[in-house]
Amino acid sequence: MDWNINLKHLMGEATQLVRRGHLADATRTLQQALGGAVARHSSPPAPATSAPTALPGEPAPPAAARAPLWRRPGAQADVEDVVVVDRSSHSAPPQATQDANAPHPQAEPPGSFTRVAFAHAGARHHPQHYHLYVPPGAAAGTPLPLVLMLHGCTQNPEDFATGTGMNAAAAPANALVLYPEQPHSANPNGCWNWFRPGDQQRGGGEPALLVAMVRDVMDRHAVDAQRVYVAGLSAGGAMAALLGREYPDVFAAVGVHSGLQAGAAHNVMGALSAMKNGAKPGAATHPTGNAPKRPPPPIIVFHGDADPTVHAHNGEQLIEAQLSAHASAPEGARNTVQSVHRGQSPGGRGYTRTVHALAGDNAPAAVVAEHWVLHGAGHAWAGGHAGGSHTDQRGVSATAEMLRFFGDHRLAKH
Repeated sequence: MDWNINLKHLMGEATQLVRRGHLADATRTLQQALGGAVARHSSPPAPATSAPTALPGEPAPPAAARAPLWRRPGAQADVEDVVVVDRSSHSAPPQATQDANAPHPQAEPPGSFTRVAFAHAGARHHPQHYHLYVPPGAAAGTPLPLVLMLHGCTQNPEDFATGTGMNAAAAPANALVLYPEQPHSANPNGCWNWFRPGDQQRGGGEPALLVAMVRDVMDRHAVDAQRVYVAGLSAGGAMAALLGREYPDVFAAVGVHSGLQAGAAHNVMGALSAMKNGAKPGAATHPTGNAPKRPPPPIIVFHGDADPTVHAHNGEQLIEAQLSAHASAPEGARNTVQSVHRGQSPGGRGYTRTVHALAGDNAPAAVVAEHWVLHGAGHAWAGGHAGGSHTDQRGVSATAEMLRFFGDHRLAKH
């Protein structure tokens, strides 16, 4: 049977099951539909690797398939990306006296990439872990920028660190990099649950957990609170957009690669629809009631125009939501101006970069959004390394461009 006809049939069957209240049967049907979609797109043209789905619609892969992905046959991995020291608890006793410029007694040392066990009262799943990269140039008492990196489905922190090359790129920028790990108990494929109402608002669910991890790092390291950023791929990109919407007082800028706008869906069916066609009109792009009334953080968006998993229209909607928020800002509407640049990466992948800035009133224009359309690219991190999954080595370096964008923005004091 033609796959498009088969998918339409399965989606229709799932819809009828939901209407009749047979949710378990509907879930199994959606798993079958999404599993077929992933199988169909599991071998895109080289050098991009297979795409992670942004939903938990497939059954969990067998244990053998969940082996670490960051060390592939014949791949030479960066030592900083794969050497991990496990720190199982925060049990070290505090020192009686501590010099203000001395490192926190529990702080990870410079040049380390450490797996950290994390306890959070509001977490639904235990144990929680994250990985933290501390650059070699970290010095006691010197505030550093912090980048929160959210992996895509089927990925893990080590895989994501290797594929994006973020640790190596963050070293000269002297930036800390935090990689939360989504346990399979929270989602069978390790996806962030961006489409669930309980995980879409400030103060609860996964957004609160992720911000608590940021606070945990800030408690043990000297972090510049005006230079905290978040970026993610696919489901991680959708969650990054949510964090930017709900915590504009925490994140100075947001990076979304192959993701969706905040509020694009509120259930599995809506998520599948948004991934295929973009969010429907009226998506909840505004913060929840308890979020502070601040302009949204500046955002940089990357999306392949041949993405078979998350349609490129979602990248456009992220930019539209950003501009709409500034047009209706409580402190007064602001018009934006745009500039368009076209080019090609060293690997031959063409791109169109559109920069949106607030119209200046006798002042330099402030960039609020940057949109990179990657021509011919699929669902993979642009300019990534072959040692990690879901990367497109031909593309412009999304990692370098995100760090450049982040470096241009600081959190405004209120």
